[in-house]
Amino acid sequence: MKNVVVFTGAGISAESGLGTFRDKGGLWDKYCIEDVATPNAFKNNPELVLEFYNIRRRQLLNSKPNDAHFALNKIKKKFNLFVITQNIDDLHERSGTKNTLHLHGKIMEARSTIDNQIYPINGSELNIGDCCNRGGQLRPNVVWFGEDVPNMNLAIKHVSTAFIFIIIGTSLNVYPAASLVNYAKKAKRIILIDKNPTLFTNVEVIKEKASIAVPLLVNDLLRL
Repeated sequence: MKNVVVFTGAGISAESGLGTFRDKGGLWDKYCIEDVATPNAFKNNPELVLEFYNIRRRQLLNSKPNDAHFALNKIKKKFNLFVITQNIDDLHERSGTKNTLHLHGKIMEARSTIDNQIYPINGSELNIGDCCNRGGQLRPNVVWFGEDVPNMNLAIKHVSTAFIFIIIGTSLNVYPAASLVNYAKKAKRIILIDKNPTLFTNVEVIKEKASIAVPLLVNDLLRL
């Protein structure tokens, strides 16, 4: 079977009630990047950073996958499906997606500040004093601004195999993730679904929210 690679951003999760960063009323209206999403922020005020992610974790635990998440899984009836996401939530997995690569980490995991060992977070809380087996403070297992994106090369590898490349709910403003579209050179179709899309040459643009556009697109693909 041919490969369909899907690249998702905050727009797909927003319809499940998760706050986005850049939209009006989004998370950055309440918090500054420098205060909650950089290594220096955690060094200078770890309590604030941990509470920021505790709030987001509680929000996630009260959210559910939406129609767009579930519809994507139907692609497997005819194609190999691989999902790459900028999102740190687990909504793709909870919808039944098996092959999901998280570029920016996972909010339901913690990482040791000593050796980068990964630990699950049970419930919503990660606080000062929560330590790894070696006694080091745990931090959210997310990629902060200024940090490397360890899964980027693997993402590029998958995008380069795409027969169809679908981009959903992302402004394509966050690099290096936004550069993935440049590696879909073998794709016969590149499709962008977003309410406020970025315009590209040779990209099919669907200006609609994901929960409406994705099920329709998937039905079309299954009829090919």
